[in-house]
Amino acid sequence: MAHLATLGALANKIGGGSGLLTAWVGMPEPLVAGMLAHENFDAVTLDMQHGANDIASIGQGIAQVTLAGKPTIVRIPVGQFAIASRVLDLGAAGVIAPMINSKEDAASFASFMKYPPIGERSWGPTIAFGLTGTEGNDYLKAGNAMSVAIAMIETREALAALDDILATSGIDAVFVGPSDLSIALSHGGNVDPARKDVADALDHVVARAHAHGKSACCFAPSPLAARDLIKKGYDLLAIGTDFGQLRSGARAQIEVVRG
Repeated sequence: MAHLATLGALANKIGGGSGLLTAWVGMPEPLVAGMLAHENFDAVTLDMQHGANDIASIGQGIAQVTLAGKPTIVRIPVGQFAIASRVLDLGAAGVIAPMINSKEDAASFASFMKYPPIGERSWGPTIAFGLTGTEGNDYLKAGNAMSVAIAMIETREALAALDDILATSGIDAVFVGPSDLSIALSHGGNVDPARKDVADALDHVVARAHAHGKSACCFAPSPLAARDLIKKGYDLLAIGTDFGQLRSGARAQIEVVRG
């Protein structure tokens, strides 16, 4: 049952200003996900929206991360909520759905994340059985509680509907995309996640999430920003991508050699 504890670790740890850190993997190479899982992250997120992952690399990545003893989160493409059920069946612990702009969007997403009576998730967690060491009713009883549904807040519409989204049954957390939010708040004027209006929105989101007893998550613009967001009470922070970390690491080494 060790892997069941791993899968449930995200749901058990997130909340109350927990300040968890997730790696962010867009490369469709499971070894990258596995390698980052062995670092001091609390979870690993595999990105299907802007990353190059497909369902095959997601399945292999989840296996690598689970074997490293960490829970996996998957960000699915915009509006493709059926993929949420598929990645849960593959052993994901949580799913991030982008561009959730209304209560209706949130309810549709939650319906694919949760079994009845909360949602309408279809039964078939065959691979999750193997990863968790459970079968049948044991998985069914644990499934809803350990499958974390995370709705992205990244538009003016989402901010306006924030309380409705948070009040939706089956939604466990919200995740701010500050870059998209900065574009939306500036009416397409610029991308600047460090702007004051974005910072004000981040304060609003964490306050409302905790008021609803839900978790607040964010893609931090920088490690220093992540520290500040943890102080504000955020429960889960992404601190860069595998692509960015590879490039910055290479640049740092080249700079040492060439000066």
